[in-house]
Amino acid sequence: MTRLADLPPARKSLLTAGATMWTTAAIPEAGVPSFKMADGPMGIASGRVDERDVSLLTPCPMALGASWDRDLARRVGALVGGEAVRLGVDAVLAPNVNLARSPLSGRAFEYFSEDPLLAGLMGAAWTTGLQSTGTAAVAKHLVCNDSETERDSVDARVDERTLREVYLLPFELAAEAGCAGMLTAYNKVNGQWCSEHPDLLTGIVKGEWNYSGFLVSDWFGTHSAAALAAGLDLEMPGPPRHLGPDAAATATAARLDDAARRVATAARLWTADKTEPEEDAAALLIEAAAAGFTLLRNESGLLPLIPGRHRRIAVIGPNACAPCFQGGTFAKIAVTPDALSPVEAIRARYQGETEILFEPGVDPHPRLPAMPVLDGGMRVDYFDNDRLEGEPVGSEIRNTNSLVWFVGVHDTGVFDRPAGIRASGRFTADSDGGHHFYLGGTGAVRLLVDGAEILRRDEEVAASDVMGKLKRGDADQAAVTLRAGQTVLIEVEFRYRPARVQGLWYGLRGPASDAALLARAVAAAESADAVILVVGETSDSSVESKDREDTALAAKQIELIERVTAANPRTAIIANVGHAFDTSWEDKAAALMLTWYPGQEFGRALAEVLAGDREPGGRMPVTIAREDRDYPAYSLTPGPDGALPYSDATRIGYRGFTAAPRHPFGSGFGYAEIDLTAARLDADAVVATLRNRSHRRGSEVVQLYRAEPEPTLIAFAKIFLDPGETGDVRIPIDPRRLRVWRDGWRDLEQVTLLAGRSFADTPFRFTLR
Repeated sequence: MTRLADLPPARKSLLTAGATMWTTAAIPEAGVPSFKMADGPMGIASGRVDERDVSLLTPCPMALGASWDRDLARRVGALVGGEAVRLGVDAVLAPNVNLARSPLSGRAFEYFSEDPLLAGLMGAAWTTGLQSTGTAAVAKHLVCNDSETERDSVDARVDERTLREVYLLPFELAAEAGCAGMLTAYNKVNGQWCSEHPDLLTGIVKGEWNYSGFLVSDWFGTHSAAALAAGLDLEMPGPPRHLGPDAAATATAARLDDAARRVATAARLWTADKTEPEEDAAALLIEAAAAGFTLLRNESGLLPLIPGRHRRIAVIGPNACAPCFQGGTFAKIAVTPDALSPVEAIRARYQGETEILFEPGVDPHPRLPAMPVLDGGMRVDYFDNDRLEGEPVGSEIRNTNSLVWFVGVHDTGVFDRPAGIRASGRFTADSDGGHHFYLGGTGAVRLLVDGAEILRRDEEVAASDVMGKLKRGDADQAAVTLRAGQTVLIEVEFRYRPARVQGLWYGLRGPASDAALLARAVAAAESADAVILVVGETSDSSVESKDREDTALAAKQIELIERVTAANPRTAIIANVGHAFDTSWEDKAAALMLTWYPGQEFGRALAEVLAGDREPGGRMPVTIAREDRDYPAYSLTPGPDGALPYSDATRIGYRGFTAAPRHPFGSGFGYAEIDLTAARLDADAVVATLRNRSHRRGSEVVQLYRAEPEPTLIAFAKIFLDPGETGDVRIPIDPRRLRVWRDGWRDLEQVTLLAGRSFADTPFRFTLR
């Protein structure tokens, strides 16, 4: 067998670029296999972005961050690793250890926290779990990809101290955990693309950190062959555009050897021995979801709602029947069809003991409704011409309202020349009135009902604009009056030009009126002894390349909250939201619990927590402000020069609040009543004593902060206590957390340590010199 070092440069260079959308090149004569990657972090995303490629869906990183439980994160990572083994995936693009710098960030749900230490330690634990199965973790997105607005061009302007102490810290912790690779971000940092930033890639990551893994570009995120010389090892996806054979002459022989060696080492290591964890997946996903549920308000002990204690409970809200299990990025997981919605799980848990009423209150699908056709979905016919003439080259049934095709991934369809697609299905109306049809796509589209054209858009989208059109997902709409029982043929025609990806989306909304939905919800609330009001977002509230416009829930949901709580103040609001958001309405309700995006076992976990079978174990991984103007970082729109100043510097999140927040970082409580009774310094650790004075098993998170030069989380530990139990938890202090960057790492001469149960509740104070 030929040694890698003895291969000619042109052969070695093959390893610096992908072979296909998701695989690397193989060099058989040197014993280097190809390895397959898949997107994450909440499971194994289908490379085809296909609703039929079902995989386990875990709670989102923000939900895991809310658990403050590193061992739980490790176990969830191992579960995802087991899915990778089952699906033949060697490496997962995860964890995402960017930071929730602003509540507007479109992908904040994919981040563990606003705090770099919490994000880094949780990401490192997840990495350890994933890699215990023989699956590689590729931490992303290096670095300052903390927002989505103009992410392909934005230039994050950040000072050296902030970059090192805040935004690089989670990646450094992932490197220490042995992550196999790191994925570079699309954006620039201080004027240079992350994928060709020598100070970052070669100077810090490979130099100062002595990192031995490989550095890979985000998909289509390589800008020139200069990336190889700067320290990038692998361009994805393939076939090559900038690296590979064309890049062999752009870097030194030593740099080419280093890149090839790093990729070859990963290919050999992570395609070898595999192990699937033996843990019960459903049980772990229920446990993990509940561990992140964050109880912030519980007046008069409304929760838990013990089955049988109340004669009638009204379950109200759009997310009770159409929950937001996850965000809407390209890493979206195809969820098992038997995943229970919250209202289904609540009915099952309370059956025979409490009557459960249900009303959505508002439309559960405000942006793009489903396409509820007969026979299991729309028939999709693929044509090799854009006239849609002749016999289709392929056909399939797709039960989805959104189709995405990446070139080189799908077996069916023609995408390398002008071509077309027709989707068709029959729909039967169940009521009289106007039915609204929705349509959008990355090319020319039209929609016909019983042969009559009702929607048409003839635009030809330039290949360079296709991704943006797809990510925005905007749809046109038109209404058609139908009779109850009437069956119509729906046909969608889609014509496109070659591009790296194509998309088509459509939907159909019945004639139910908003006023009627709201009136039924209010009536249900009035007739019930207590209300469970489940509000929140849809998956398209959190997408790639688009940040949020504000922090508010939808206006119709706020009206629903106001009307329902006025009708019955014994209301527990369950907020299915993946980031910091406006909760100024919360005082109208007796209880408020945040569930984040909790994965496929949302329903069962919520039913068990509401019934008192489980504790809500979460603490805030972000801060919720009283006013939007209080956030240290808010607007994510770059200036005219493309620059986005990180003017909050090291005072990210809780560190930079000058006004008291509505919900501080680290706050929250469970049903169990646990007191932090004492804390003391013991050598290089703080030892905290806690007492559970309730009749329930519960948990608490003890948090250590340093006060100088700004408040900073430096350590934490989660402890579980049985009823009546008193216990100690030892929290080691890593000396590195007591350093700051001042033209090099410097120890602080004197540090004030604060210990408590949240950033706003630190009753114990110590001085270290």
